[in-house]
Amino acid sequence: MKNVGIIGAGTMGIGIAQVAATNGCKVWVYDANAKQVETATVGLEKTLTKLVDKQKISAEKMTEILANISIATELKDFKECELIIEAIIENKEIKTKVFTELENHVSETCVIGSNTSSISITSLGAELQKPERFIGIHFFNPAPLMPLVEVIPSLLTENSLAEKIYSLMKDWGKTPVIAKDIPGFIVNRIARPYYGEALRIVEENIATVEQVDDAMKTIGNFKMGPFELMDLIGVDVNFSVTKTVYNEYFYDPKYKPSLLQQRMSEAKLHGRKTGKGFYDYSDKKQESRINNQEFEKNDELYPQIFLRIISMLINEAVEAKRLGIANDEDLELAMQKGVNYPKGLLVWGKEIGYAKISETLQNLYEEYQEERYRQSPLLRKM
Repeated sequence: MKNVGIIGAGTMGIGIAQVAATNGCKVWVYDANAKQVETATVGLEKTLTKLVDKQKISAEKMTEILANISIATELKDFKECELIIEAIIENKEIKTKVFTELENHVSETCVIGSNTSSISITSLGAELQKPERFIGIHFFNPAPLMPLVEVIPSLLTENSLAEKIYSLMKDWGKTPVIAKDIPGFIVNRIARPYYGEALRIVEENIATVEQVDDAMKTIGNFKMGPFELMDLIGVDVNFSVTKTVYNEYFYDPKYKPSLLQQRMSEAKLHGRKTGKGFYDYSDKKQESRINNQEFEKNDELYPQIFLRIISMLINEAVEAKRLGIANDEDLELAMQKGVNYPKGLLVWGKEIGYAKISETLQNLYEEYQEERYRQSPLLRKM
């Protein structure tokens, strides 16, 4: 698959194009907004120039990467492509419309992939004339830097296609994992409590945003606290994924969205991209405050925060194991390589003690009387 098409010239689309072009593929990039493609390619050139300045790549490699990328003005420009990856807005109707038109312009052997982070691959592929050639190929942002790629076959995907894409991603220098087509796949399903339980703790005035972040970084050794990470991802984007997972799981209380996050989204307090989210990025004062930990620390509270959130995460990983969403190795790899967790959650559960995790969840269940805190049937047996 040396001829690759990318639909969508946003941050993710141009990032995937960079990955493919770096690995010697001829890449065509299309966006319904023609100006966006021009903006993205100019931005890519600036990014590559910085990499040359830092001696991360050679000037010759930069020239090669840029030469491998062409602008497609219409979907029919993808006629030579062997693989096309869609990376547009998370809207099923819009994606389906694009795929339906795309099939009129590509060969019968062309593989069509979606970078969706939460929409059912089966539901998207079912609308195609040839659903067997459709598959989920989920990169993480920024695509050139983040190693993980989730490969998600649908119920209709041809049996050998997942392995072919898995091998291709390895050739591209990525760390691929194969996941079942369930809401959120591996990472966005298992990671939900990192945000959801942190939000619940703040909503209940148990701790502040800063305290929760500090607890997870100092005790858990996470690189970013949940609120810092939501600000980086985009509060609105994180909220949208949570809503999708919640809806797709038929309103399972475990994935119930947060009212605080909804209000933040409504107020357009989306995080770094808007200058303000859970933290203020309009000047350097707040970032300095985060880095220097200029807030009230609580050594008794911190272990409670950490144990509550990590127990929810480990329970999700154990349930994913029970349901066979992926094998143990891929479950561990996904969380470490996709969201930079300091260690795999199954290993973490063993270190803390599954009995301790079970006890924590049971106590939370008895306190709140909510299905949110129900344990995986497998957890008690581990």
